[in-house]
Amino acid sequence: MVVKDTKKRPAQNSQRPTKKRKMAQDGKPSKTKAKGKERAFDKPTIPIPTQIEDEDVELSDDDLDMLDEYGGAVSFLKTLDEKGIARSKKETERLRQLNKPVRKPVEDDLPSIHSHDEDEDDWSSGASDLETSSEGEGSSLGDEISEAESSTSATDKRRRKRKEDPDEEEMSFETQPRRRRRSWEPESDKEKGIERLPIKLADGRIQKSDKKVFLDDDEESGLESDEESEDGQAAEAAQRHRVEDVATGARFGRPAVIDVISQRSRKARIQGAKEQIAGLCQEILGDPENSLGLLRRLHTFSLASVSTPTHPEPVPNDPVIRKLTILSQLAVYKDVIPGYRIRALTDKEKAEKVSQMVQRTRDWEQGLVSVYQAYLRTLEAELKAKSELAEAALHCMCTLLVEVTHFNFRVNLMSSVVAALSRKSWDKTSDLCLDTLIKVFRADNTGEPSLEVVRLMNRMIKERKYNVHPEVLSCLLHLRLKTELGVRASESRADKEISGKGFSKGRAAARRAKGKPVDQPHLSKKAKKVMKERKEIEKEMHEAAAEVDKEERATRHTEALKLLFVLYFSILKNPRPTPLLPAALRGIVKFAHLVNIDFFKDLLQVLKTLMTRGADEHVDGDVDAPASGPHDASNIIATVQHQLLCVVTAFELLSGQGEALDIDLSDFINRLYAILPQLALMPDIEAPPPRAANTLVRGTVSPESTADVLFRALRLAFTPRSSAAAAAPPWRSAAFAKRLLGAALQWPPGPAVRAVELVAELVERDPKLGALLATEDRAGDGVYRADVDDPQLSNPFGTSFFELHALAARHWAETVRAVAGKLLNSSAAA
Repeated sequence: MVVKDTKKRPAQNSQRPTKKRKMAQDGKPSKTKAKGKERAFDKPTIPIPTQIEDEDVELSDDDLDMLDEYGGAVSFLKTLDEKGIARSKKETERLRQLNKPVRKPVEDDLPSIHSHDEDEDDWSSGASDLETSSEGEGSSLGDEISEAESSTSATDKRRRKRKEDPDEEEMSFETQPRRRRRSWEPESDKEKGIERLPIKLADGRIQKSDKKVFLDDDEESGLESDEESEDGQAAEAAQRHRVEDVATGARFGRPAVIDVISQRSRKARIQGAKEQIAGLCQEILGDPENSLGLLRRLHTFSLASVSTPTHPEPVPNDPVIRKLTILSQLAVYKDVIPGYRIRALTDKEKAEKVSQMVQRTRDWEQGLVSVYQAYLRTLEAELKAKSELAEAALHCMCTLLVEVTHFNFRVNLMSSVVAALSRKSWDKTSDLCLDTLIKVFRADNTGEPSLEVVRLMNRMIKERKYNVHPEVLSCLLHLRLKTELGVRASESRADKEISGKGFSKGRAAARRAKGKPVDQPHLSKKAKKVMKERKEIEKEMHEAAAEVDKEERATRHTEALKLLFVLYFSILKNPRPTPLLPAALRGIVKFAHLVNIDFFKDLLQVLKTLMTRGADEHVDGDVDAPASGPHDASNIIATVQHQLLCVVTAFELLSGQGEALDIDLSDFINRLYAILPQLALMPDIEAPPPRAANTLVRGTVSPESTADVLFRALRLAFTPRSSAAAAAPPWRSAAFAKRLLGAALQWPPGPAVRAVELVAELVERDPKLGALLATEDRAGDGVYRADVDDPQLSNPFGTSFFELHALAARHWAETVRAVAGKLLNSSAAA
């Protein structure tokens, strides 16, 4: 068996000669010659490769044609210096150093730095004298003064010597005194001349010179003239800086704005303004993005007074010119304003670099917003001042609110329009504002403008303490809440998806480790960052798409509905009845199906309290004031109408989703039965209520009269709310039929016919009422009590419908007689 040697092989002990060993042996490093060819850097010339004469180069026909055509342009190659081109860099540097010119020292007449002249003592710093004075403290001030005088005389001597030298004329300023104005010197020193500059002594003290220089009159006048010339130049410079901009000055062949409005002739003034306004509008509409200056110039014509840098005093403007400019700006902004809202740039966006096109678009957008804001401020100032331009300003604001509802300063326009409706009086401007708000409600697709208007009106009515015109609330009936609030956000889910994580981080990790499903898989930091960036991009894309989000719209509509019912409830719970009550009740009837059903009981209780309060006030008024005038009669009628509206509201609430509630409405039915005699005494029961608003936006539907409301309430009271609900009892139908026939004797033909037709329906629905149509004697239980307001206690079956026979025989209207006779004949035939 062979045993393998495990020892390592020793390394070769070969020591190559190093640089240190060579230096230790020879004392200096040895120079070894480079083997091989000599480097090109060391050669004096580098040969240029040339063509071998034996080789023949074949040229094509195209090359020959090119040489024949352009051969003269390359003839300079024959005259090139081949040696200069072939010379290496090292050789070129050697030749440059060889031929480098030698600079000669500059010859001047100045003395050498080591030379000594006769004025050496004059330029002494005085350090030796300072040391001497420090050693001998007995030196006096006179010695120092004498030394200063001697140095001064030496300086004057040197200056005179230099002045005599014609080659040193530039040094003459040393002998000239300082140029001072006469206004600087006191009166006592004007005749004494000008002092020379002070002298600084060796010890640091300053000594004034006793010598003075006297100026001639020509030099003094030169100083004054220089002063005047400087003042004139400053005035000219200030005048040059007063440059008018494009908003007020004369530009592009147009006269300045102040020149147009300051003409003496009013006709010429208006004509010139018309021409310039028309030209400005035409140019702005032709190129809006490059017409910011023209927009500002157009706005200048609408100012009450115009002042420019060259004309600081304000010049009043003509009202006709201002009105024309305001209306012209309205037409321009309707066409120029983009279809999106312009927001202010953030600091980050301002700092970042963008392309020239983007920057120009940003400048145009920000400039447009600033000019548009100035225009709206002018309109608001005219509206608040109630000037002669207030109507035109309100018209412009209403038009802008309808046409550019999406643009900036929408809330400011809404505030001005709502403020114009805060008066108790009503005029054509109120109609304009009401139409504007209705148009905004109808054209609103997002719900945001409607929410802002409802919020402003809610605050305005409460601040005015409900002392506004009732027509103000009529615009709220046009809100798009009834048709769009019930739109489902998802077609597959009834509820909104719950956003957020279902599990915490630790629990999700534990479930993920066990292989159980979790709401969101594990993401790394990089994946989370990518997801965050993707969500931001999706958000920006969603905003750019300008699509209406159904969930956001439903949220805004819900908020608007909440504010609306807060306003309506505050009107209902007001301690004193307000003229806004009918409008509030109509609003509650229209939007009641959108609120939660849990509020119905509270709402019915409020309506019952309001109805009872009106009845109590009416009774108290009868006791305290038996002789009532026409004003009191109108108050009674208004109270009766409010009670009737409360009854209708209660029935309307329980006719929709309120059918699920089992609520007894006997109190409302009894109140309706009690107010029938009072309604019978109303001569204008079929006349529509007085309507102050003459607007065409709300359509051709006329408002309901008192008779319409009454018969609507009667049909709701006697119509079963559902198929399972029981019909009205016979005594109730008989009592209402008796009172309706009694009221028909007093009513005009229209309400009388409707009353007879309703009685016919009741008789047809309940056969027991047929016995009341006969006038024959029959046995009865009790006596009919017409003075009792409770239909159950009035005992209606103790009487008959004798009023129907009177209507069929003696009523003056043929239609009433026909309807009454038809009912009697049908009962006789049955």
